[in-house]
Amino acid sequence: MLTTPVLIAINCVVYFLEYYVYNSDVFGMYFGLNELFFLGAYWQLLTTMFLHGSLMHLLMNMAVLYQFGMILERYLGGFKFILLYIGGGIVTSLLSLSYLAFANVNLVGASGAICVLLGFMANLDRYNRKGLFIAVILMSFAPLLLGANIAWYAHIFGFGIGYLFGFLKVFR
Repeated sequence: MLTTPVLIAINCVVYFLEYYVYNSDVFGMYFGLNELFFLGAYWQLLTTMFLHGSLMHLLMNMAVLYQFGMILERYLGGFKFILLYIGGGIVTSLLSLSYLAFANVNLVGASGAICVLLGFMANLDRYNRKGLFIAVILMSFAPLLLGANIAWYAHIFGFGIGYLFGFLKVFR
């Protein structure tokens, strides 16, 4: 079960590069999901899920990734797990592009891909389904009440994609 720790390590290395090696504004604009995508920066669908807006953002995402990633990786195996995480994250990024049409924002973070995992798990475990959905709703909207700039729609899209993948028995 190395896939989850490797994903966490990659996120931490990218954070270090973004904030301590390169200019974080330029790095974020080049690799985050933003209007440059529409000009040909298609790699952003993937790279956005490895960038984070702050150390707290990184730490929270990596804690949730570790907790749920280790469980799902054990269930699916490393290869199917990484396909779910990356594939679901890319689909979430594609859906999040619909929001970019109405706002000039730079989307960063692993939250969408992590919510794919939560949605997938919610479909597997019908007894915890409501709890996982409520957790996603809370982490999507509670920070908005505090004035935090958060891509709530990416969380909802991710959860929905993961749930759909679980329902369709994709990766099982």
